[in-house]
Amino acid sequence: MTEDAFTRLVRAAFDIAFVLDKDGVIEDVSVRKAELLALGCQSWVGRSWVDTVTSDSHIKVKEMLAASQDDNEGLRWRQVSHAIDKGADVPVQYAVLRLGDGGRFLALGSDMEAIAVLQRRLIETQQSIERDYLRLRHIETKYRILFETGSEAVLLVDGLSFRVLDANSSAQVFVKDSNKKLIGRDITDCFEPAYRDEIQSLLRMAHATGRVETCCARFVGASGDCTVSASVFRQESGPHFLLRLLPHGLVAKPTSAANQELLFSEAMEHSPDGFVLTDRAGVIKSANAEMMTMLGVTAMSQLHGQPLENWLVRGGVDWGVLLTNLRAQTVVKDFSTELRVMAGSTIAVEISALTLNTDQAYYAFYIRDVELARVKETPVVGGMVNSVAELSKLVGRMPMRDIVGETVDMIEKMCIQSALEMTRNNRASAAEMLGLSRQSLYVKLRRFEMVSDMEVSSIH
Repeated sequence: MTEDAFTRLVRAAFDIAFVLDKDGVIEDVSVRKAELLALGCQSWVGRSWVDTVTSDSHIKVKEMLAASQDDNEGLRWRQVSHAIDKGADVPVQYAVLRLGDGGRFLALGSDMEAIAVLQRRLIETQQSIERDYLRLRHIETKYRILFETGSEAVLLVDGLSFRVLDANSSAQVFVKDSNKKLIGRDITDCFEPAYRDEIQSLLRMAHATGRVETCCARFVGASGDCTVSASVFRQESGPHFLLRLLPHGLVAKPTSAANQELLFSEAMEHSPDGFVLTDRAGVIKSANAEMMTMLGVTAMSQLHGQPLENWLVRGGVDWGVLLTNLRAQTVVKDFSTELRVMAGSTIAVEISALTLNTDQAYYAFYIRDVELARVKETPVVGGMVNSVAELSKLVGRMPMRDIVGETVDMIEKMCIQSALEMTRNNRASAAEMLGLSRQSLYVKLRRFEMVSDMEVSSIH
C-alpha cells in the first residue's frame, strides 16, 4: 500500500486528521465529523499545529512531535484543546505517526466532546445529589430540634406493630424508672392496664377517620391522668401514629433569656473551633480562645484591628472569594484554605462564614483546623483518584488541566473495571468490548496497576 493510500485510509477512520511537515506546519487537513467544522480547520493549512491549540496544550503537541521521531516510541494518545472564538474549548485526543523517511507526520484525532459532556453531567449530578442531601440533612436537623426541645411529650408509633419508634426527652420523663426505655416497647404497655383498651380504641379511631383523636389515660407509674392525642400519617413502610401527651397541671419552666445569652456567649468562647468577628472591611473585632491558640497569639490585642486576610496564606485572593460569596449568598460553608501562624508555619483549615444582619455590619467566621485530617487522608496512588468527591478535593491544590487529566484517567479505569467484571476477567473479550487491542489493554492495565509485569510480558 502506498503512503498516500495509507493516509487516505487512516483519515477515513478518524474524526480529524492532518499532514504535518518536519517543522510541525500543517500541509493538509481532513475532517470527517461535522461538529468539528466549527473549528475552521480548513484555514489551518500553512499554520503551525501549535498555533491552533490552547496555551496549556502547547507542551503536549511539542512532546508528541518529538516522540514520533523515535522509532522505538510506541503510539501515544494525548488530549489537547482547540479554542473557538465564541464557545467552550473543544477537546480532541491525538496521536502522531511518522510518514516514511521524508520527515512528514500524520496527526490523527478523535473528538472527546461526548466524554467531556458526560464528565460535566457527572459533576453536575454529583453536585445535585449533594445539594439534595444537604437539604434533607437540614430538614432532619430541624425535625430533631423541634422534637427534642418541645415541652410536650411526643411518641412516634408504628401503625402495624404498635411499637414505639421514637420518643423525645419529655416523653421519657413519664417513665419513673429511667433504665426502662420507651423505644421498642408496645405502646399499650406504656399505660396502666385499665387504660390500654382506651388507647387501642384511640389508635383505631385515628386510623379510620384520619383526624386527630383524643382520650384520657394514665401512663405507667404516673400519679395522674394525661390527655393523649393521636394523629396518623403514612410513610413507605405503612401508617404511623404521632402521640402527644399533655399532663394536667404540668407547666414547663422557661429558661431566662439572660441566662441563655450568657450560656451562648460562654459556649462560643470555649468552642473547640475558632471564631472570628470582623466588620465589612475584614478588620478583626473579636476572636475566641481557640482562634488565638491556632494563630499562636498570646493576647487579643495582637489580633484586634488587624485585617483577617493578613492571616490567610493566599491573602487577598481568599478574602475576595469569601467576600464575594458572603455578599451574594450571606453564607459560606467549608471553604478550604490555609492560615499563616505566628511561628511562620501554615495550617490547613476549613472556613464557614455568615453575614450578621445587625445595626452594624459584621461577618462571623467559624474556622476548623483540618491539618490532622489532611495528614490522615489516604494518598492518591500513582496520581489516580477514585471518585468525584476526591476530584473536588483537588481544587486549589492542582491546576485545572491536571484535574481534567485525572478525570480522564478515572473514567478509563472505571470503564476497564466494568468491562472486566462483565466479561468475568476475560481480557481478550474486555479489549474487544472497549474497542482496544489486547496489547493496548494490557498497557492500560499496567499503567493503572491492575496487572503484574509478568502478565504483561507474557503477551509479547
